[in-house]
Amino acid sequence: MTTSNSRNLDVFRSTVEVMLADGRLTREEKRLTIKLASALELTEEQPALIYNAIQNNTESEPGELVSMIKAREIYTKVFEVAIVNASLSRDEFRVLAHLRSVFEIDNDEHQSIETQLREIVKEKFDDPSVVDKMLLTLRDSVGLVGDIFDTVRKKTSDGGRSE
Repeated sequence: MTTSNSRNLDVFRSTVEVMLADGRLTREEKRLTIKLASALELTEEQPALIYNAIQNNTESEPGELVSMIKAREIYTKVFEVAIVNASLSRDEFRVLAHLRSVFEIDNDEHQSIETQLREIVKEKFDDPSVVDKMLLTLRDSVGLVGDIFDTVRKKTSDGGRSE
């Protein structure tokens, strides 16, 4: 079950920090950043303020509390943008695993979201090859996101920093 003690600006900041762990933002990560900012209902200025705070290693405001319902919605929207690319990169998997961790989305909930996205994909695309490719990506995502999520959760519970 999704729980959330997360705040929107903290979620955005920590997710961008995960994206920047390798020192650069890929095109896919930029798309996810835009969708995440929108889903978190950030103002036009807030993403730049957060990015500057990260670059300057300064504190930033935590933002508004994210409800459990909103957390699930945010995760679903970002997941959908990631799979529309039709092949998820390792960076995108790390972002999804991070969001899954901060919103405490368990395996059952992730499976439910995946099922929901399968239906969305089927409705949006008439071309069976596109649908098949996306559904294959979705199937592959469950195991990989679950593995990354478990690694992030283990690091957090061992007192280390999550990725």
